[in-house]
Amino acid sequence: MMRELKFMFRDKAVLVWISFALMFSVFAVILGLNEVNQQKAEIAELLQLDQSERETTLAKQSDWGSAAYYTFHTTYDPPSDFAYAALGQRDVIPWKHRIRMLALEGQIYETDTNNPDFALTGRFDFAFIASLIAPLLVLLLLFDLRSSEQTAGRLKLIEASVISTQKLWMLRAWLRISTLLIALCLPVLIAGMVLGVPATTLFLCVIAVYLYLILWMLLTLWLTRAEQTSAFNLTIMLGVWLLVCAIIPAVSTLVIERAVPLPNGGEIVLTQREAVNDAWDLPRETTYEPFLERHPDWIDYTAWDDDKGFEWKWYYAFQQVGDQIIEPLSQSYRDGQARRDELAKWVCVISPATLMQRIMERLANTDMRSALAYDQKIREFHADLRTWYYPKMFRSEDFNSQRALETIPIFDPLK
Repeated sequence: MMRELKFMFRDKAVLVWISFALMFSVFAVILGLNEVNQQKAEIAELLQLDQSERETTLAKQSDWGSAAYYTFHTTYDPPSDFAYAALGQRDVIPWKHRIRMLALEGQIYETDTNNPDFALTGRFDFAFIASLIAPLLVLLLLFDLRSSEQTAGRLKLIEASVISTQKLWMLRAWLRISTLLIALCLPVLIAGMVLGVPATTLFLCVIAVYLYLILWMLLTLWLTRAEQTSAFNLTIMLGVWLLVCAIIPAVSTLVIERAVPLPNGGEIVLTQREAVNDAWDLPRETTYEPFLERHPDWIDYTAWDDDKGFEWKWYYAFQQVGDQIIEPLSQSYRDGQARRDELAKWVCVISPATLMQRIMERLANTDMRSALAYDQKIREFHADLRTWYYPKMFRSEDFNSQRALETIPIFDPLK
């Protein structure tokens, strides 16, 4: 083994590709850390502004309805400690919102934007390096492992000098792959230890990368032959890499999107706004009927005061009804996202690169499941706001800004 190790490090091509692996990994980790730090800084700034703005806004109000209307609440999904390695869905799905007590679904989908380039290929983070670049480095390290010996005229001598040439090629390949693993994972491990990432997460990351590299090592050794030229072997492996790591994931994403169409976020926003705007012209009983089906506790508090031309409780009742009307469309959107994610699992059978990407996102809590969980937390928080505001508005309680500041619900991402 020591002899083969010395022989490997005398190969300048090996040193070049290992150096590239280390450089790519360092660069990806730095970019990931910068992005995560920016997101954390943005969240901290938003929370500070949110608190000061809420104090100023509530101090200017005279009733609970106007307080609910003008007060914004910041909701956010903080990046995990390991998110620097795989930003995942945080690039294509919003991870922060400022919401009010108004109809919620339109506020969620108002920022339903995505980057089609990131959706197809992903950001240049460690997950991208591990799933897309690492296989390329494997085949560049191994494509001429045997054919170069044939070209140099040493193959016959090697076969006559060793008991098992198969074990020799496996040993040489394993040494190169192990060195590549160290170059790829060392920056991630250092960053993880500094940030306090759980050891189990880092261990699973290294194991996943190692098994992935082993898979590509075996595939390369199987498809390359000593009797073929190095150029031929390289061409074959580049074609396999392009198919498995780029074409299949990109095409499968497009196929899944076609197979599982989703309501457009703008359509959800528009439909809800139309429902809310139409409520101004509807009889009050028509608005209260679907509202009271969900909130029967307030049936004795919906009497209309003819001396008032407007009542906040009626206004927020038809805001809630707007959410109820759009509920099937919103549920269809969420179900569609979950269905797409479920179908994407099957792509892993023919694309190990997709599997690797999904493993990294799951370890970093940046996958679709985490994104959908954040949206659900927003809905639960909005329900807490309604539970807090409704008694005050329907019972016409006296407004108290200090009481509001002390007891109003605050979004907790860990709840």
